Amino acid sequence: MTAELFLAIDVGTGSVRAALLDTRGRIVEIAAQEHDQIVPQFGWAEQKPLDWWSGACAAVRAVLEKAEGARARISMVAVCGQMHGLVLLDDAGRLTRETAPLWNDKRTLSLVQRFEAGNAPESYLAESGNTPTPAWPGFKLQWVRDNDPDAYRRSAVALMPKDYINFRLTGEIAMDTGDASCSFLMNPQTHAWSPAMLERMGLDARLLPPIRNPLDIIGRITESAALETGLCAGTPVMIGGADYPVALLGSGACRPGLGSDSTGTGAIITLIAEKPLLDPEISNVATIEGNWAPFVLLETGGDGMRWARRAFHDRTLGYDEIVRRAAEAPPGSDALLFMPFLTGERLGRHRNSRAQFFGLGAGHGLEHLHRAILEGIALAMARHAHIMEQASGKRLERMIAAGGGARTELWLKIKASVLDTPFLVPEEPECGLVGCAAMAATATGRFSRPEDAAEAFVHYAREIAPDPAWVEIYRHVQPVFDRLYHHSKALYDDMDELAAVIRTATGRS
Repeated sequence: MTAELFLAIDVGTGSVRAALLDTRGRIVEIAAQEHDQIVPQFGWAEQKPLDWWSGACAAVRAVLEKAEGARARISMVAVCGQMHGLVLLDDAGRLTRETAPLWNDKRTLSLVQRFEAGNAPESYLAESGNTPTPAWPGFKLQWVRDNDPDAYRRSAVALMPKDYINFRLTGEIAMDTGDASCSFLMNPQTHAWSPAMLERMGLDARLLPPIRNPLDIIGRITESAALETGLCAGTPVMIGGADYPVALLGSGACRPGLGSDSTGTGAIITLIAEKPLLDPEISNVATIEGNWAPFVLLETGGDGMRWARRAFHDRTLGYDEIVRRAAEAPPGSDALLFMPFLTGERLGRHRNSRAQFFGLGAGHGLEHLHRAILEGIALAMARHAHIMEQASGKRLERMIAAGGGARTELWLKIKASVLDTPFLVPEEPECGLVGCAAMAATATGRFSRPEDAAEAFVHYAREIAPDPAWVEIYRHVQPVFDRLYHHSKALYDDMDELAAVIRTATGRS
């Protein structure tokens, strides 16, 4: 008998990927089709949904050609995708705007600031589950309403990137709880659109699609989609999920007490909890298995090492060598602290925060500077993790590492020791694709719960334990770091004013 397969489609920021996975969650074939970001002006970032669809068709056809008989062997299609990208369709399913603003688009910043000025956090956190940020689709809808009223008027529904692919595959429209929970428009208690938030933001409820469980079947491959993709008409398609909660599932971070550290350019620190944590410094996303994933974003994660490589070495030194130099310094970097806010912060009143070295002395060398950067990012992560632990009442038991940061042993040991928590590294780094397979395996009846599928599918290459001696040192460093963080806030506005004066004086305003 020919082995059954699942098809995963991942709509990323850089490419659309398609993968065939077996029923044990292992990747059989994978293909990708790249697409570009469009930057019409500073702070904007867009893509064309039609590029996502053409990329999905090309990637699916590529994997089908690689595996013999794959077309007939696929029992389920699961789609995941980048979050927060606003796609608008009219009542005939046509795009009302050629491009979709992405998760990293900042054009709504003035709308966010206006909302923050007029609304206290306690008045909206329980209704939205989140604190305001330019990423949220609710603010993007406001922007379209105010700046492209014709498109807003003609639009019948607002979708996320993976929802658009589902629509093109099946002709059906829905949004999963994960994407909806990060819209700034879903009530986290009811898992329904919030009339209070819609009224507060002046948006039309008619634009919002049904919210459904990620494990539900949204529909089946249509005849037209079969012609474009090469798939069999009638193949079932799941609602699927937002890429981050799907990747959490595929890394095994799917029960309260487990955490996730996804370090790439930035860093996302997550603690799985039974309910959202309503705090102005914390965001919340609904997970695939029905829990919540409170998370905090650091704009500077791996970007701290990238900056050091450019600033200290004019890009002549490799990252491995920088880490080797950092390892020459002792834990605590001889009382040198680094505030890792090279590009500010994502949330809160101090998005204009600054990076700094504090405690620099004549005895410090490059090795101390490099280690302090790694430690500073870990200490900033821990500050947020402790806030989440206190709010949830749940001690962090294990952290699961993902992203490029999972490859740096020294950094993982520093993080494990700062948090006094073991770090696990998955064998398969493609956690989003494994998460899609876990969802598909549950939807086809192989497992009763997606977390059971994840337990069967996810294996760990290694565990990084805290170093007891380092733990004791960082136990003294953390409170000093936290105090420095709070005391520095008073100077950020002054630094903005100073920078403006200098730009004007040097003719760069």
